[in-house]
Amino acid sequence: METSDQARADERATRREFALERYRYILQQIHAVNENAYRFLAIYQALATALVGASLTLFVGYRKWEIEADVARNGVIGLLTLTTVVAAFTSTLIIVGAIAWLDYRNEECDVVDEMVAPGFRKRPKSNNFLRWYETYVLLFILASIIIMWALAGIYLLPVMK
Repeated sequence: METSDQARADERATRREFALERYRYILQQIHAVNENAYRFLAIYQALATALVGASLTLFVGYRKWEIEADVARNGVIGLLTLTTVVAAFTSTLIIVGAIAWLDYRNEECDVVDEMVAPGFRKRPKSNNFLRWYETYVLLFILASIIIMWALAGIYLLPVMK
């Protein structure tokens, strides 16, 4: 009888320890997902600044460098297109990160429900997206791309004839 009770106690202790390790891992992953959004924004800002700066440099210097206007215009469009691709890639990474965050949070709630008590930790609601900083990072990226193309279409490209 004691062997059976001891085996059950050992099994419960093993389950608790495993759940605790899983919980620590989940919290670590949630932290990493949160940090990644800032990294992606920093990468986007650096690449966008460099690419837009290169297109402005091309715009300012194409006559001095004796580059044909059509070639320079295509170069500016190419650099702006590359900036848009970087923005799309960054946005995709942020969206995937938000989905991963939701998944990890639900898994965290599953572990807590089992080990502490059902409903101890509230599950995340995807309709709270207005409170997520990722939403505003995505809006910033979208606005910067729209403004970039609008300014290029109004000021740069028409002058390059």
